[in-house]
Amino acid sequence: MRKLVCAIVSSLLLPLGACAQINKTDQSSEKQPNIVLLFADDAGYADFGFQGSSVMKTPHLDALAENGMVFTQGYVTDATCGPSRAGLITGRYQQNFGYQEINVPGFMSSSSKYLADDMGLPLEEVTIADRLKSKGYKTAVFGKWHLGNADRFHPLNRGFDEFYGFRGGLRNYFPYEGKPPHHDHKLERNMGVFEEHEGYLTDVLGEEAANFIERNKDEPFFVFLSFNAVHTPMDATEEDLALYPDLDGKRQQVAAMTTALDRATGTVMSKLKELGLEENTIVVFTNDNGGPTDKNASNNFPLAGSKSNHLEGGIRVPYLISWPAMIEAGSKFDFPVSTMDFLPTFYAAAGGDVSTIENVDGVDILPFITGKNNDRPHQTLFWKKDVRAAVRDGDWKLIRMPDRPAELYNLKEDIAEQNNLAHKHPEIVEKLFKKIYEWELKQERPLWTLKQQFEDYDISRMDQYREPPVSAD
Repeated sequence: MRKLVCAIVSSLLLPLGACAQINKTDQSSEKQPNIVLLFADDAGYADFGFQGSSVMKTPHLDALAENGMVFTQGYVTDATCGPSRAGLITGRYQQNFGYQEINVPGFMSSSSKYLADDMGLPLEEVTIADRLKSKGYKTAVFGKWHLGNADRFHPLNRGFDEFYGFRGGLRNYFPYEGKPPHHDHKLERNMGVFEEHEGYLTDVLGEEAANFIERNKDEPFFVFLSFNAVHTPMDATEEDLALYPDLDGKRQQVAAMTTALDRATGTVMSKLKELGLEENTIVVFTNDNGGPTDKNASNNFPLAGSKSNHLEGGIRVPYLISWPAMIEAGSKFDFPVSTMDFLPTFYAAAGGDVSTIENVDGVDILPFITGKNNDRPHQTLFWKKDVRAAVRDGDWKLIRMPDRPAELYNLKEDIAEQNNLAHKHPEIVEKLFKKIYEWELKQERPLWTLKQQFEDYDISRMDQYREPPVSAD
C-alpha cells in the first residue's frame, strides 16, 4: 500500500526520486544498520580503480564505490599510523589528549619493550566500540591495533567483544617460522591466546571478519577490519604477483598486496550479500594516512607529499561510504570530511543522540550526505605534530614549519600544492596563523617527548616529495 500511495503522490506532487528516498528512509528506520569499517594501511591515494588507477585490480572496492558515495576530500587527523587511528577511534583530535606521536625515537627503538608498551590510547578516552556497545552492538576488530601494547590498552578493554590480530604497527603477512621478532608482532585471538595463522594474513583477516558476521547476523554488529596491507614488509603471494607481469620491484609488490586487500573486501561483501544484510549495512573504506611512496612504491597522484608530512599526499586519503538503504549509488561528496567523523556518524546511525556526546570534534555527516544539510561539515580542519602544523579553512591551507616561512595554498585551484601564495596574501597567512594558535592553546602537551631527529626526518621527506608523483597509469 505504501508503495502504491507513494507512486500516486509522486506523480502529482513530488519530484522524481523523492519516493525512492522516502522508501530508503522508511527501510533504514526499521532496524539499526550493521557497520563495517574497512581500513587500509599506507595505501596510495591513486592506487584503486575508483580513484582513477588503470593498473590496480580492485573490482570489489570499485563495486563498493559504484554502490555508494565517494568523498573527493577525505582527510585523516594525522599523517602517521598511531595518531591517525587515535583520532578515528575517539572522534577527537588526538592532540586533545596528548597523542601526537607513538613511534618516538629513543622509546620505540629502545631495547626495553616496556617504554614502548606504555604508549597507548589513554584509558579515559571513549572509543567507537564503547559508543556502539551502548546501543546494543556486537563489536570486533581484526588486524592491526597499534593503540597500545600493554594489556590495559587491549581492544577487549576498549569496547570490543572480539579481537583477532596483532597489537603493534606491523608484522609479516606469512606465518613466522619460530618466534616473532617482537612480542607486539604476535597474532592473537582475543587476549593472551597467541597462534600463527595459515596462509596469507590479508586473506585470513577477511575470512575472520566474515565469520564474525555469520555468527552475529541476527543482531547489529560493528566490524573494524584494520588491514596491515599495504604497509611494509612487502610480502605478496606468487599468484597475486603474477597478475602484474608488466610491473617490477616494490610497485609490483604493492599492486599484488592491494589486490589481496580487495579480495578480502570481496570476502566480507559476499558474506553480507549471502545473509541478506547488504542493504542495511554501512560499509566504509578508507586509509590511515597518505602512501609512503619511497617505502612501498605507493602512488599519491595528483597530490604532493607522502606519509609523515602535512602536504595533501600525507593527509588526504581514499574515502567512500556505501549504505544502500540511505545513500544514493554512484554519488560523490566534494566538501572536506575527516575520519574523526565516523564516531558521531555511526552513533547517530545506530540511533544515538549525538548532542549528548561531549568533547567530540568529528561531526555526524549523515545530514550532509543525504542532502538535509547543504553546508560544509567542516569549515576548518587542523593537523599538528610539535611545531609543525597545518590548517585548512575553506579552500585555503596554511602549512607551518619550524625552519622556514609558512606556505599558503588554494586547494580549489591547486590540489598539487605547487603555487605558494603566502607572499601574495599576507593577510590570509596572518588569519590562519591565528587560527592555529587559538586551536593549539586548547590542546594537551604531548604524552611523550618528541625527538628532534624525528622532526628533521619529516621535514626532509616533505622536501623530497615536493613535486607531485608521476601517474603510474
